[in-house]
Amino acid sequence: MTDTPERGRGAQDYESVVAQSDTAVARFEERHRSPLGLLQHILHGNPTLVPVIVLILSVGVFGIVAGERFFSAFNLSLILQQVSIIGILAAAQTLIILTAGIDLSVAAVMVLMSVIAGNLAVYMGVPAPIALLVSFIGGTAAGLLNGLLVTKVKLPPFITTLGTWSIFYALNLWLSGAQSIRSQDIDEQAPLLKVFGTVIEIGGARITWGSLLMVAVFVVLWYMLNKTAWGRHVYAVGDDKDAAELAGIRTDRILISVYMLAGLVCAVAAWASIGRVGSISPQAFYEGNLQSITAVVIGGISLFGGRGSILGALFGALIVGVFQSGLRLAGVDVLWQVFAIGWLIIIAVAIDQWIRKVSA
Repeated sequence: MTDTPERGRGAQDYESVVAQSDTAVARFEERHRSPLGLLQHILHGNPTLVPVIVLILSVGVFGIVAGERFFSAFNLSLILQQVSIIGILAAAQTLIILTAGIDLSVAAVMVLMSVIAGNLAVYMGVPAPIALLVSFIGGTAAGLLNGLLVTKVKLPPFITTLGTWSIFYALNLWLSGAQSIRSQDIDEQAPLLKVFGTVIEIGGARITWGSLLMVAVFVVLWYMLNKTAWGRHVYAVGDDKDAAELAGIRTDRILISVYMLAGLVCAVAAWASIGRVGSISPQAFYEGNLQSITAVVIGGISLFGGRGSILGALFGALIVGVFQSGLRLAGVDVLWQVFAIGWLIIIAVAIDQWIRKVSA
């Protein structure tokens, strides 16, 4: 029995596909036997390695350029103080970005919650613990609003949080009357609000409770994301929401819980910010949104969602702090400090794109 022309063409097509597949496999194996391909694989499996390496190199370079002043216990502890608030905001931002979203309202939520806590405790005589509890509930409610708009109304996270940023900022100015609450008033009426500004001196280092709070926030969130079923679901939703739904994950519920938790973390940052600044200003941390995203991107967390460790955001915030401190000690103008951070962001995104080619 002879093959029909149709069967002959089918066999040829099949052989062609097999040959192409063999060629593709050979190229894949050849590429990943190379040192560069091996590095690409290692970084894909351990995305936090990139910011860790950058942080170590940055510390070494600026230690040489700026001299002994950079390595002083005082300067290193000062870097930790300076990044503490942005670091906590970056932790909240990471939760959203892991789900392939973005939150442009984190700083506005933080400032609004600090204004609420300050007004209640200082001007209305509400006990400080209750005022803080109200701010925590308010931050969670703000996150709930974002989550509902994203999941139920089906608005893109970028547009949603851009809109709520304006809403929260307007509420902030309305409640505060565009006036700051002075440090002296807080000391007299509600000193608990400034507790995270308390300094612990250890061998020349001046570590604040706010710095320790930042580390604690990252440790708790790392545990939740890596050691619980909820954390695995967050990564699954960020990697492929449709596939997560087919696997039985209630994706809308996960997204709402992520936004609510991010709002709560912003409220915690509000408490820490009062201690860091010493007063409550409705216009403080105006660039906190962009700075939190910067820390996340430099920390090796993919903007496409589903990949990266929350500890990377901590390293990203520290990298920014090291660059700013090192360049300042080296006498570099503030303009060029911003210039350097901009290049850091571009390079970090380029590295992420290169690493993602492994999965492709």
